[in-house]
Amino acid sequence: MEATNSTDSEPVSKPQLIYRCKRCRRIVASEETIVPHERGKGEASFKWRKRSGHNIGDEEKGSTQCSSIFVEPLKWMQSVQEGYVEEKLQCMSCKSRLGSFNWAGMQCNCGAWVNPAFQLHKSRLDECYM
Repeated sequence: MEATNSTDSEPVSKPQLIYRCKRCRRIVASEETIVPHERGKGEASFKWRKRSGHNIGDEEKGSTQCSSIFVEPLKWMQSVQEGYVEEKLQCMSCKSRLGSFNWAGMQCNCGAWVNPAFQLHKSRLDECYM
């Protein structure tokens, strides 16, 4: 008789990261819908900083964490479905503002440009594993 390993027959599923509206706990995004972006040069990437001529290396002590996630357009984004080019994104259940979108693109707080941009603010979301 052959010995079978139980780990071969049962696939090990990794917990999936999901994002929920902080106010009503409705699921608004998951790990699969996130659009990754390469980190920019931080404050040096913003227009006001480019003009001022400050020495960038002196003031940039730590790397800034992205305060938002960018996702693909999703079915619950009603203003996207209505054909707007740029608008705020609201939760379908509680109408809480979760972020905004712009088909022409937006700049993340890390300095990277994301085009098209469907931005959800992490401060308005709860991260949890399912």
